[in-house]
Amino acid sequence: MSIPSEPPRFTELQGQYLAFIYAYSRIHRRAPAEADMQRFFGTSPPTVHRMVLELERLGLIRRSAGKARSIELLVRPEALPVLR
Repeated sequence: MSIPSEPPRFTELQGQYLAFIYAYSRIHRRAPAEADMQRFFGTSPPTVHRMVLELERLGLIRRSAGKARSIELLVRPEALPVLR
């Protein structure tokens, strides 16, 4: 996996999603499903899906098409904010 050396640029909300993906993956040893993010953030399925697509478009995560729980974080953990 190639992680960029410069600090990533993301909004506060995007940072919270990234921090959640990291924390969930460490605790459960698998990537979160969009439904897990929906429950945690208290948002609708389309809202979570749009965020996942945006994080992927920005190069902050990677997913495997057609494979469940395939989100891979492309940001160094030390660059992530504290999950609130």
